[in-house]
Amino acid sequence: MASQQAPSVLPETAADDERRLLYQSYIDHCNAHDFKGMEKFYTTPALNINDEPWPTQKVTAQFEPLVGGFPDWKWEIRHLAIDGDYLSLHFRVSGTHLGVFQGIAPTGRKVATTQFTLYHLVDGKFADVWDMTDMEAVMKQIQ
Repeated sequence: MASQQAPSVLPETAADDERRLLYQSYIDHCNAHDFKGMEKFYTTPALNINDEPWPTQKVTAQFEPLVGGFPDWKWEIRHLAIDGDYLSLHFRVSGTHLGVFQGIAPTGRKVATTQFTLYHLVDGKFADVWDMTDMEAVMKQIQ
């Protein structure tokens, strides 16, 4: 019978700790809906979002309709894995539908869904972001 070996887990490094603190600071800005403050975490003049270059202002502008529809929108980190200059995150995102969102009048419903995001850091800033959020689930919850 073959012995089962536990997967190897690399110990966290000081650089990992710095990346974790950097990301916590970023998510604090996100949850405060501090769009201008979020921009300082991005490479300039642009970063790649799902393999497409976006100016930093376009990145933060995408959150405005979301926060307009869900003023208490919040990202809750469920899992954070660090692999060198890559940060993998699993979130629970939630909010209350108190404003118009994608043409749907406020319902007052609380919504929640999942989000998975992979970040690539270059010189301590987000240079590439690949993101998947189950917005279909959000839409079903407010219709």
